[in-house]
Amino acid sequence: MNATADGRFPEGTLLRVAAWTLALALVALPVVAVVNGWIGAERWPLRKLRVEGKLERVDPKRLREVLLPYARDGFFAVRLGDAQAAVARLPWVDQAEVRKRWPDVLEVRVVEHRPFARWGESRLLAEDGRVFDARGVNVPKSLPLLDGPPGHEAEVMALYGESRDLFARTGLDVRALRLDRRGSWSLRLSNGVDVVVGSREPRARMGRFARLLPQVLAQPAGEALRRADLRYTNGFALTWGEATASAPAPAQATGT
Repeated sequence: MNATADGRFPEGTLLRVAAWTLALALVALPVVAVVNGWIGAERWPLRKLRVEGKLERVDPKRLREVLLPYARDGFFAVRLGDAQAAVARLPWVDQAEVRKRWPDVLEVRVVEHRPFARWGESRLLAEDGRVFDARGVNVPKSLPLLDGPPGHEAEVMALYGESRDLFARTGLDVRALRLDRRGSWSLRLSNGVDVVVGSREPRARMGRFARLLPQVLAQPAGEALRRADLRYTNGFALTWGEATASAPAPAQATGT
């Protein structure tokens, strides 16, 4: 464009610039409107929801309810990131991915948490060692109860597995295992016996007790074994009385 001697552009040039600007706006505005969902949602609607994988614990009805507000924006305007975040907040969802497929499909892939145990009062422990919120979740009653300070999940899982192997030889299962903040261990067996292990050499102590437990249970004491305290160098202390198998909570350990 050539300016006049006084620095102004000719009137015709300004008109052409204005015309080009208007033309570009007329082309761009519909695109912006479609992308933002101002128009086009009825012309390019999302009509189908496709779920990849089998849902075992995530509620399909709740999944549809969460995605519906985003699907209403249409194919071009759907906010996939927001939709994905909404799905990820549902109970039992470990990972979520939301995509769109031309011309009218909203596709969601959900990876569910695989529960390993209950963790404390209101959470669950997944098989990969991560803790997740159990609120709004139908917790399987068969899950054991584990607990420990934050960051000790893997340690608790490992000792739980070892303790199960030890007591399986006696025909009993470990229904609860707890590590307190002082590092002391306690557990509960499937027959209701509370076992205080302590903090020193927990594997060795449990191993000695498991080897002798069949003999202990075979004693004609007249009462059921209720509690075993393994915090002794050369033995353990036993408490006899009425069995309490109906309350699967780990014993509270004190001392070492």
